[in-house]
Amino acid sequence: MSVELLEPISENSLNALDMSPTQVLGNRILLHTEDSGIPSLSEIKLAIIGLTENRNAFFPTLIYDLDSFRKVFYNLYPGKWNIQIADLGNLPNGESVNDTYFALTEICKELHKNNVIPIIIGGSHDFIYPIYKSYSGENKLVNIVSVDNQFDFSQDEELISGRSYMSQIIMEEPNHLHNFTNLGYQSFYIAQEEIDLMEKLYFEFIRLGKVLDNISQTEPYFRDADIVGIDMKVLSWTATGSSNYSEANGIDSRNICSLARYAGISDKVSSFGLFELPSTPVFHSLLAQIVWYFIEGVSSRFEEYPLVLDDRFVKYIVTLSDRELIFHKSKNSSRWWIELTNENYLDNKLRTTTLLPCTQQDYDLACKDILPERWLKAIKRG
Repeated sequence: MSVELLEPISENSLNALDMSPTQVLGNRILLHTEDSGIPSLSEIKLAIIGLTENRNAFFPTLIYDLDSFRKVFYNLYPGKWNIQIADLGNLPNGESVNDTYFALTEICKELHKNNVIPIIIGGSHDFIYPIYKSYSGENKLVNIVSVDNQFDFSQDEELISGRSYMSQIIMEEPNHLHNFTNLGYQSFYIAQEEIDLMEKLYFEFIRLGKVLDNISQTEPYFRDADIVGIDMKVLSWTATGSSNYSEANGIDSRNICSLARYAGISDKVSSFGLFELPSTPVFHSLLAQIVWYFIEGVSSRFEEYPLVLDDRFVKYIVTLSDRELIFHKSKNSSRWWIELTNENYLDNKLRTTTLLPCTQQDYDLACKDILPERWLKAIKRG
């Protein structure tokens, strides 16, 4: 089994539980230790995996202290959760970065087969690539959401690194990427050619200011995602406690936890990664809370995917000047979807309709005869 490549949790991390109350997470979750071995995957819903591979990182000399994260995380109290969590330990570095990629791909494949959501912590943001590769045998198109201040397309001739992994993904054949969404980009870090490429591919990108203006407007993007990756360079220096590895402007500690919860509450998200981690005392605490909020979200899922429209939903038909749009609102979660109809059909028998997550604001725009931007891009992607 590929998970056997994982190294057990260090004694240094486990020692944090010596004087801890029995109710804390470290005493409630399953742990991969030297004595107990790897927990059975059939018993768990979420699995934490630590990475130390940093050879392609933005700061390759910065190695995150996973023990410090675990010491804080283990001593948090769980919510009212009905899911089993495991910490499977750390993936050791391969002889080359590609070896580490391959190992993580195989581990994620094994977890997916067992309906386990991996929580990848550490390493550089290019590990989205091997996570993406783990879906290759599932005969499905994949949606990626990246919370990052950059798009991570290639710089010069470098095709795969913490700043260029998306180029490898979109160029690779066969390609099973359906949509890529960036949340939190900052314009002064983006070349115009990158924006042109995002537009050409009908990918979605939301500026940092718009994310911070109304954090709840980001929720539909997570609802449609399979993979969510957060590059911690998106954080402001106040969130990490360090100006050396963070930005003057960025996402604050409260909003990053909100984004993690939105990722968790999405019924579709099946991989979650946290990358490019600064090693500061404040950040150890924040990272533990980000993971806590993701788990809280998973525990609170509404089980509305795949979406089956029945009496739990209210249907709204909006007549615009040139078309009708159909919206559906869940009575249970109060979330919204908009219908997408394949308009390139030649026969009604070939007509297909899918549902795109949206917000009430999209419905309100339609009522004012304005087509929602998400709807337009989704139609063009096909």
